[in-house]
Amino acid sequence: MTTATADLYDEHGDDLQSVPLQFQDLGGVRAFSGPVRTVKCHEDNALLKSVLSKPGAGAVLVVDGGGSLERALMGDMIATIAIENGWSGVIINGAIRDRAVLADLQLGIKALGSNPRKSTKNGSGEVDVPVTIGGVVFAPGAMVHADLDGILVEKPAA
Repeated sequence: MTTATADLYDEHGDDLQSVPLQFQDLGGVRAFSGPVRTVKCHEDNALLKSVLSKPGAGAVLVVDGGGSLERALMGDMIATIAIENGWSGVIINGAIRDRAVLADLQLGIKALGSNPRKSTKNGSGEVDVPVTIGGVVFAPGAMVHADLDGILVEKPAA
């Protein structure tokens, strides 16, 4: 069972970063945690799909889509791939689609919103680089915790 983010923050305080952006809870799993993996992309989900197609071992993929709501970076097919490969969750600084289906999948999903328009598939972007979302740094390997209250992530090593 995942410890509530409020309890984690009470216990660890400023050793954790709290994401101020108000992400929507869109998956069937409302509380999830795991080591961070990252993808940085803009309106292109080819790298995201490639990473989620590999074993996740309980990791959480943090996707920095630059906050764009112009195109969905993940839908039901890619989310199903993530489940099949053992990912704990996906946090997307951008949009998803297939909202009704995602709500029933056993995957933690947080995103800014939804848009039925699909992404481009050029493969541009970066994998496993530190990304900053809402002033919070997500470093690959850091532990991230997410639930209905929000998102906490370990601070990067100084």
